[in-house]
Amino acid sequence: MDDQRLLDVPHENRAELRSHAERIAEEFLEGFEAVDRIDRPAVSVFGSARVAEGSMPYEAARATARLFGEAGWAVITGGGPGVMEAANRGCKEGGGLSVGFNIELPHEQHENPYLDISLEFRHFYARKTMFVKPAEGFVVFPGGFGTADELFESLTLIQTGKVMHFPVVLFGSDFWTPLLEWVNGVQLPLGLVSRDDLELLTLTDSPKQAVGHVLECYERRCSDLPHEERKADAQ
Repeated sequence: MDDQRLLDVPHENRAELRSHAERIAEEFLEGFEAVDRIDRPAVSVFGSARVAEGSMPYEAARATARLFGEAGWAVITGGGPGVMEAANRGCKEGGGLSVGFNIELPHEQHENPYLDISLEFRHFYARKTMFVKPAEGFVVFPGGFGTADELFESLTLIQTGKVMHFPVVLFGSDFWTPLLEWVNGVQLPLGLVSRDDLELLTLTDSPKQAVGHVLECYERRCSDLPHEERKADAQ
């Protein structure tokens, strides 16, 4: 676990630091090479690894990804079980390109069997870059801390102009509405976010609507348009 060792030890000698830096650089290179194999528009799908087949998040992710596959797109996930498995499975069922960027964890996250392109990472930050680099949009299903991390990191990258303004779809109104109510009811009145920031999000319960929104934005090339209000501070 390179991340664990790197973060647990506050000070290392120069040789150890160089060794860590070289391994991180090599992992980024491997990731970029995997991204180069994605030969079509792609969407990144996030959600819980803990949901089972038959649950709403699993079946909705599978149906949504199948529509992306039928549209000729690639679907990128974390390559593991739950929503990730459902999205990769649906993509393959739809004839798309199924991509999984897994992560080495202490509690082993097994790779799902529905992947055309796969790569296992040791460093979260290298893996996260590969979710963003090839993506034309994000679709986020119900999940836990990891899903929330991916959601807010993607919004921060868009908000600060590190990536262009492209669609972020929240799937599951019952799950996401309390979060949006808190953002609107607490953060917005305090001036901690702007109304423009809230326009980055689309909420839906429809696979067809989720896919249609991403495809429409791609056709209009809205991912080439920067977020109107660049933020110097995304805190």
